[in-house]
Amino acid sequence: MQLHDVWFVLIAVLWIGYFFLEGFDFGVGVLTKLLARDRKERRVLINTIGPVWDGNEVWLLTAGGATFAAFPDWYATLFSGFYLPLLIILLCLIVRVVAFEYRHKRSGERWQTNWEHVLFWSSLLPAFLWGVAFANIVRGVKIDADMEYVGNFFDLLNPYALLGGLVTLTLFTFHGTVFTALKTVGDIRVRARKLALVLGAVTAVLALVFLIWTQIESGDGTSLVAMIVAALALVAAIALIAAGREGWSFALSGVTIAAAVAMLFLTLFPNVMPSSLNEAWNLTVTNASSSPYTLKIMTWCAGIATPVVLLYQGWTYWVFRKRIGTQHIAADAH
Repeated sequence: MQLHDVWFVLIAVLWIGYFFLEGFDFGVGVLTKLLARDRKERRVLINTIGPVWDGNEVWLLTAGGATFAAFPDWYATLFSGFYLPLLIILLCLIVRVVAFEYRHKRSGERWQTNWEHVLFWSSLLPAFLWGVAFANIVRGVKIDADMEYVGNFFDLLNPYALLGGLVTLTLFTFHGTVFTALKTVGDIRVRARKLALVLGAVTAVLALVFLIWTQIESGDGTSLVAMIVAALALVAAIALIAAGREGWSFALSGVTIAAAVAMLFLTLFPNVMPSSLNEAWNLTVTNASSSPYTLKIMTWCAGIATPVVLLYQGWTYWVFRKRIGTQHIAADAH
């Protein structure tokens, strides 16, 4: 295995980490409208992810930076061709930060309601658009001989990609609902369990159709194994949340995300962005990568920095591991 292959795997791991972690806080953001009945319950939901949501986004920055450094042609084609959906995601992430920070700055009902709307939509849209983007990467897009995307925005809104968006939206929301059941006490925990069962069933149907479609179109033996793992983990997660085992259910919903993303990257390799116009114009780990010297330097830097980041983030989750409920929210809290 050469360094460009190693970095393809590492970038896949970074995206898995991002979707595992950011997935549940996107889901919690969506739940502020689906699950919370009043402002105090919305505050509980926000507090479950308050200490960790910004650290989760580090995985996205690292994945983007690693792609830029290790596969500059992939980065250039991806970010120019998918400019509009990625811009929407970026704007959502920016205003989502503002919503977290500004919602409680004033006690007025209209002020807080408006920021709660922003939080909901800025969580829902990225959860959907990430699925659209990755489905298009796997399916292949219009790339010419100069490694340039020559399609338009509406080419990205094909049935396969839209289904991929629905899968990530429902899967992240299910993941967030299980996380909510794991992190809360009282009535909101009970309702989260019930909602997780409904969301889990919807997710299972959509995900099964999408994964089978992917396997038929471009899968092989290794991607089939990943698909089976994802399906079994999702079924087990639903069964465990029904039994009240939120911790194990959350772990297995994370395994579902990890296996599903791994399947997408397995169907891609050795391509990083297939061309739907001509297979000879595919971007691959070979023709889109940086020089071996650059990859070598990156490998040393990643080997030193990654353990530190993982230890720090793990410590953060350990410190803020306790459950919360409405009784922990002060009466005058916004």
